[in-house]
Amino acid sequence: MLAEIITIGDEILIGQIVDTNSVFISKELNKIGISVYQITSVQDDKDHILQALTEASQRAQIIIVTGGLGPTKDDITKHTFCSFFNDKLVKDEQVLAHVEALFKKHITTSKISDVNRDQALILSKATVLHNAYGTAPGMWINEKGIVYISLPGVPFEMKNLMKDQVIPKLIETFDRPYILHKTIVTYGLGESAIAAKVESWEDNLPSFIKLAYLPNLGKVRLRLSAKGSNKDQITKAVEEEVAKLYPLIGDFMYGFEDDESIEEVVAKLLTKKKYTLAIAESCTGGCIAQRLTSIPGASAYFKGGIVSYATETKIDVLQVPSAVIDDHSVVSDKVAKLMAQNVKSILKTDFAIATTGNAGPLKGDSDAAIGTVYIAIATPEGVFSTKFMMGNHRERIVQKTVNKAFELLQKEILKF
Repeated sequence: MLAEIITIGDEILIGQIVDTNSVFISKELNKIGISVYQITSVQDDKDHILQALTEASQRAQIIIVTGGLGPTKDDITKHTFCSFFNDKLVKDEQVLAHVEALFKKHITTSKISDVNRDQALILSKATVLHNAYGTAPGMWINEKGIVYISLPGVPFEMKNLMKDQVIPKLIETFDRPYILHKTIVTYGLGESAIAAKVESWEDNLPSFIKLAYLPNLGKVRLRLSAKGSNKDQITKAVEEEVAKLYPLIGDFMYGFEDDESIEEVVAKLLTKKKYTLAIAESCTGGCIAQRLTSIPGASAYFKGGIVSYATETKIDVLQVPSAVIDDHSVVSDKVAKLMAQNVKSILKTDFAIATTGNAGPLKGDSDAAIGTVYIAIATPEGVFSTKFMMGNHRERIVQKTVNKAFELLQKEILKF
């Protein structure tokens, strides 16, 4: 069962907005056993849209189009659909009543116009998909065994239509296979090293289970994908393969992507063991604290952090002696350890994380090469720091450092 997604809008093609709609639609379709074969973005141009529809209809049984349904002249999807299906637009009274009610209730700055009322025009052969949150209705057209679905491009309108109407209707219309994805997340080992460890296991996977390596920012995700008609059989087979995998990479595996992020794993460990945490951040600029405080209930274990971005803040607030910085550099093992020890002492916690490094593009107060990072972990029994070379892309350096800091902390908490 294959689907294609066509997004309409010049704003996507010029990079003004990111096409998050296709990501959402793909995930929702995959949950019900429908695979997306291709995603296409096209201009607000009739010929371009017609070409995309024609090509998609040769490959897929379900074609979902988003965008181009607004009240302005550049929103041409409905008129293009008329040409494609050799159909005409007719007024739907229920849609018109809905549009008028929306204007009366929510839009007080302007009166409803004929252009707004034209939102009630739909293809005569279409089934209306009621858009409770906007004026542009969705449309469902079944033509020669292929289902064409037109949805508004406004993300929250599209999402509600997908969940409330499109997905239930697809389930009712099509017999679909069962698709299962299980993503194992690892930290601390590169893609090639993992591949070498699991080579024999991978070679012996059942034919209906595929493995993909997804490396990113200091972690590698291993995604197992299985497809078949029997849900219980598929689920059991995947779980059996995960059980075989664990002894091979257990030291580097922290969980499953669909379950928890690494910061959530750390948060649960801290909560369970009733430990507290403080953070002293330099090169990560508060990103570790942000990740932690995005989790509800973080105040139970996270006592606070100091973003000591400037050298003088490390000296004045974190009480790192200036002589140590002069002798060893602000990006050094000694400074990282002192940052962790001192923030742990200042905030009276069980554990602490400290980061200091050079994320670039300039060297700042240190001569350390761009990408050099020290991460220190202070525990109830001592402190250690580790040096890493995180590359030369500023954002990636920061995010890789954050992930590595959580990984190191997790391993230390488990020792106590």
